[in-house]
Amino acid sequence: MAGNMGVAGNMGVAGKNAIRDVVIIGAGAAGLSAALTLTRARRSVTVVDAGEPRNAPADGVHGLLGLEGISPGALLARGREEVRGYGGELIDDEVVDVSGADDGFTFTLRSGNMIRGRRLLIATGLVDELPEIPGVREQWGHGVLHCPYCHGWEVRDSRIGVLVTTPMAVHKAFLFRQWSSQVTLFAGDHQLTEEERTKLQALDIPVVEGGIDSLEIIDDTLAGVRLDDGQVVAVDAAVVATPMVARAELFAGIGLEPTAHPAGAFIDTESFGQTSVPGVWAAGNAADIGAQVSGAAAAGALAAQHINTDLIFKDLDQAVSDLTGDLAGRAS
Repeated sequence: MAGNMGVAGNMGVAGKNAIRDVVIIGAGAAGLSAALTLTRARRSVTVVDAGEPRNAPADGVHGLLGLEGISPGALLARGREEVRGYGGELIDDEVVDVSGADDGFTFTLRSGNMIRGRRLLIATGLVDELPEIPGVREQWGHGVLHCPYCHGWEVRDSRIGVLVTTPMAVHKAFLFRQWSSQVTLFAGDHQLTEEERTKLQALDIPVVEGGIDSLEIIDDTLAGVRLDDGQVVAVDAAVVATPMVARAELFAGIGLEPTAHPAGAFIDTESFGQTSVPGVWAAGNAADIGAQVSGAAAAGALAAQHINTDLIFKDLDQAVSDLTGDLAGRAS
């Protein structure tokens, strides 16, 4: 009976040709949280991860109850160990092709291996499209920030420079003003509206006009913002509003396209993570570009519960159909 696959999953994946109950692409907070929930539900689960976590440059994960300040690497290592402890399989590889539909998907890995799964959970996260300002990439996750809820406490009361590289940056200035009274907006090429100028003035946020040349870095520490005219304005931290784009190109072949958003692009889902493609769920930053680690983990667990329920009732329908067929055969 098909439902027996779930029981077998508690003992790990039986061979490379086994059909997994669920294949999860991405071993971040969402993917590992989902894997943990599903393996505890006695499902056979394989997680494939390419090793490019978005928050790798960060010094710590913040706002995560009970694990405040844990390093991103330590959090993921702990999550991997927990998933393996319940029989989950983790493969360090990259999925390069996805095919199939509804109750059966095939995944081709960069290594050339292929795996199969009944359900797919996309937990591939997103890519921050950083502005091409010298120093931004080098300081990303340290001196250069984007989220006040992730890093605002760490730069409280310091000199914060908000670089207007997208229209969303002015909004960031309003937010970071909660953490420091020393916020400066570097307007760059952006033409501020009268409404924006009024709000900035009301919050006592000075505006520095003129193009931004680079970040001034001394001994691997951010020291200031260098303008096109050579002037350096001292700051302790810089804020950028990056377009956040879900890693979704891989799934175009199964009919899944990202949805545009003013802040980037995401995979649209219903409230439990199910996408418009039958058998496919998405969770974490792939589906919610503003989610912190705690939210991504919660979304992964929620999606996993509904994937498991979907499989339970799929197998139940099959069992009823088999029983009905057997009874009809005996009657004849």
